[in-house]
Amino acid sequence: MDSKTKKGLFFGTIGVIFAGLQPIVAKSRSSGLDAYLSAAMTCLVEVLIFFPLVIIEYQNIRKNGKENNSKSHVLTNWKKNSWLLIFIGLIFGVNQIFYFVGYDMAGAINGAITQKTTVFFAMFLGYILLKEKITRLQIIFSIVLFLGLTIAITQFFSLVDFNINILIGVGVLLGISFLWMVGHTMTKPIFNREEATPIQMVFLRNFISGLFLIVTYFIFFPLDFSIWLDIDNLIFFAIMGAVYGFGLVCWYKTLSYLDVSKASTIFAPTPITAAIFATIFLGDRFTIFHLIGVILVIISIIVIVNQKKGQVSIEPEELSF
Repeated sequence: MDSKTKKGLFFGTIGVIFAGLQPIVAKSRSSGLDAYLSAAMTCLVEVLIFFPLVIIEYQNIRKNGKENNSKSHVLTNWKKNSWLLIFIGLIFGVNQIFYFVGYDMAGAINGAITQKTTVFFAMFLGYILLKEKITRLQIIFSIVLFLGLTIAITQFFSLVDFNINILIGVGVLLGISFLWMVGHTMTKPIFNREEATPIQMVFLRNFISGLFLIVTYFIFFPLDFSIWLDIDNLIFFAIMGAVYGFGLVCWYKTLSYLDVSKASTIFAPTPITAAIFATIFLGDRFTIFHLIGVILVIISIIVIVNQKKGQVSIEPEELSF
């Protein structure tokens, strides 16, 4: 195993741990802390994490440009893309709110499994909007993926375990998984034109999302200073943003050493780590049907992303991710 592969596996393993912790932390917020403010602060903490990374990356790009006597094409045409960036920021801001709502209703295990459907939506939107090809095997395993999800969520169609709130929560998470990939599909041409890097895009969209959410929060909700004086809330904001942010950092570090199909394969078992943490910290029940569903979902992801390398647009949010 070469050095790059080892580094990719290292960051991938750490990333899977962060990914598994995300729904646990999301479910652990106090009952008095609403999803709106939680979403806003998660985005703003991510901005603080990614700001130094953006500066370091930009300095490296400028340095390499000077050494190669070439002009950098990153962070260009931002005026032309300004409305697109604002729209994408709004999409991810609203999605961040429903991320907390969805997990509150669906639960950590069901939510983690549901969000792996981003692979399907990436493939579907790539076909519709970017004219990327889809193979028959990808179609077959997309069906298998949703079969696995259905088995896990319904406990193999059991009426005894039927819970309408769980189904609504799953529906919410399916919706935001779709919208996440709409946002990623819309940003892909920017990457292709080398007008921004993925790290810069994560910083920009979280800055826009966080600014939009924190400003509108004070319009829809009364000003309550007790929220900001509660040390538990401040700790939650820091931990949620850090777990989400460093999960994204690990994803991009993994991508820097491995191609997207290998990186996606490494991150495929995140529902398992989420289930382990949910069982330990939240007391959730991980059933045999959850296990069967997770296995089917993981196998489907591996087949889909390896069928046509480079065609499936996979981004960090599926870690929630």
